[in-house]
Amino acid sequence: MRMKVEDLTFSYGKKSAADGVSLYVEKGEFVGLIGPNGSGKSTVLKNIYRALKPDKGVIWLDEEELLKMSYKKSARKMAVVGQENEVPFDFLVEEMVAMGRSPYKKLFDVDNAHDKEIVHHALEHLGMAEMAKRSYAHLSGGEKQRVLMARAIAQESDFFILDEPTNHLDISYQMQIFDFIKRLKVTVLSAIHDLNMAALYCDRLYVLQDGKVVLCGTPEEVFTPEHIYEIYGVRSSVMKHPVTGRLSITFLPAGVGEVFLSVSREKMEGKMR
Repeated sequence: MRMKVEDLTFSYGKKSAADGVSLYVEKGEFVGLIGPNGSGKSTVLKNIYRALKPDKGVIWLDEEELLKMSYKKSARKMAVVGQENEVPFDFLVEEMVAMGRSPYKKLFDVDNAHDKEIVHHALEHLGMAEMAKRSYAHLSGGEKQRVLMARAIAQESDFFILDEPTNHLDISYQMQIFDFIKRLKVTVLSAIHDLNMAALYCDRLYVLQDGKVVLCGTPEEVFTPEHIYEIYGVRSSVMKHPVTGRLSITFLPAGVGEVFLSVSREKMEGKMR
């Protein structure tokens, strides 16, 4: 097992944000965290990648306690792409990506030819090679997010923690990034906002509500119309896509949703007779 989180608890002052969260990620799995806004997805991930310190709980990474590792060691094992893409100083794009090499260096080490080759390949993979000499601060939100993904790739970790990594990207780049991550055959724990993306790419899912895990399982087990309504308060139609073989979710307007639910119940009752 790559990662196991046991009874993770964290509060912002008196407000509980993660309440006894337990989850695991097996080697090679793509595991998604889903849930409404404010459900605790980002808080859980920030505790895992050490931007926050848990009030309680244990995080195991490759059978070692993560919080007892040096930051360099955990950075060699785990790469992070968060939602925030602003930095306090301006850097060139290639300098931002080269920061992914820092876990392998001592304080005053400079980039060598091997580092530069890794940075170049990472930018190529994300279609950013021509922007290497551009100012990071002057990029669009989507371009910045692709640079941060390239930095994670340059880190050469085989475990990615992703906090809604495609939030600022149009659909083509969303697909490109998730397809690329799948081809890397790395282990992934990712918060995902788009349920269809989660259904398409995730092996398993954890659903968070009010800082608690309320449901877990495969996309087929989690993404039922009943569960989606319980979690998000929205009616939906869920079907297996004829081409991908994965679930496809269509959200229904309130009036249509009620009619669809009524017809579905009638069909189910007819089959049971």
